[in-house]
Amino acid sequence: MWSSRTTHPYRSLTIHFVRDWTLCSLCLQTSYFPDDHTGEIIARGLREALESWGLREDHLVCVSTDNATNNILELRLNDWTRLQCFGHRLHLAIERSVKLPQVERIVGVCKKVVSAFSNSWKRRRELAKAQAELGLPPHPLITDNPTRWGSLQQMIERVIEQEKALSQVLRADKKTRHLVLTWQDLDVLESMNKALSPLMEFTDALSGELYTSVSYLKPVLHLFNNQILKPQDDDTHLTTTIIEGILNYLNEKYDDQTTEELLDMASLVEPQFKTTYIKEERVDYMKAKAAAELESLVAEEAASLPSAAAARDEPEVPAKRQKKSLSSYFKKAAKQSQTAPQSSRESIEKELNLYLQLEAGPETNPLEWWRQHEAHFPLVAKLANKYLCIPATSAPSERAFSTSGKIVTCQRTSLKPERVDQLVLLALNL
Repeated sequence: MWSSRTTHPYRSLTIHFVRDWTLCSLCLQTSYFPDDHTGEIIARGLREALESWGLREDHLVCVSTDNATNNILELRLNDWTRLQCFGHRLHLAIERSVKLPQVERIVGVCKKVVSAFSNSWKRRRELAKAQAELGLPPHPLITDNPTRWGSLQQMIERVIEQEKALSQVLRADKKTRHLVLTWQDLDVLESMNKALSPLMEFTDALSGELYTSVSYLKPVLHLFNNQILKPQDDDTHLTTTIIEGILNYLNEKYDDQTTEELLDMASLVEPQFKTTYIKEERVDYMKAKAAAELESLVAEEAASLPSAAAARDEPEVPAKRQKKSLSSYFKKAAKQSQTAPQSSRESIEKELNLYLQLEAGPETNPLEWWRQHEAHFPLVAKLANKYLCIPATSAPSERAFSTSGKIVTCQRTSLKPERVDQLVLLALNL
């Protein structure tokens, strides 16, 4: 949900699926949404959106959303599985862990320093000169934006990098001398930067929509707990406090049963990981769950075959009789052989076990791997096709907001909602 420059409310909806082992991402619609943004109304609107596009609700694997209360309620009302956006979760984990008096004070000082330069071209000019004199990179300062993931850490890192140049310019102006950072301030900033800097690259990496990301959530959380955010001997007390706060929040939010099963299944069909990051006591349970789901998928496909066969067997207009070729006697047999027999639970479990025994390299592209091995594991490939399309973040719909902002500009405020929907659809999908 977002509001245009004319304060008109819109809703953007993106879909993600795997076709021919290529990850596809499309923006379905950017519809005008003047109703109240309650969970009940949004839930009904989402069902109507699926119906208008002829999409079956039972083919929906899950929905990736942010942490808004109405989004949580709408999916609960529709009884749809929800995946928490990793970017929003990490952003909230950082926000909560840095709510400390000494941190809030220094963050406020950094914002004032950045503002002092962004509001004065003379100070920016002097900063460029100081950077050249001191041999520092000619980087501009970065402003913290509450709605932009990772901007707090980027602001802190840039202030630390340019601290000498900033101090030189601020001391020369009596109006800004009080903003010069002390060594105590730098200690706090360096402690924060050490805790936060390893996390940002994961947010960017998991926000892509042209490659699989959901299967990496479990491994990333494992990496956070056992390597990236593992306490070190030279950590300050502040660094340790921030790291503990982030880990506790993430572990708590990704510990519910539904989310854990979804991530375990996505990890299971990732050739590189399989059961590596599934809790040992849950491996047998997930294998049984995967086999049961495959059995259900195969049964569903088998049930749809008679209707397809009936459509092919509809009476046709008699054609002129032609002399039969030798190959024509085998056409019927070939068609019948294309109908795959319903697989038993035993054959499903056998294929699943063979798949789990096969090793894949650390740099394996999962979709390319499945393109090459689908013939060997045709049943397990159905699960991979189903789960590997899920985005780990809600970044695709956020990008739709950005595109819409470039379309509904101050010079184009009279665009009707129908035309906005058409222009966004073309801009994102062509």
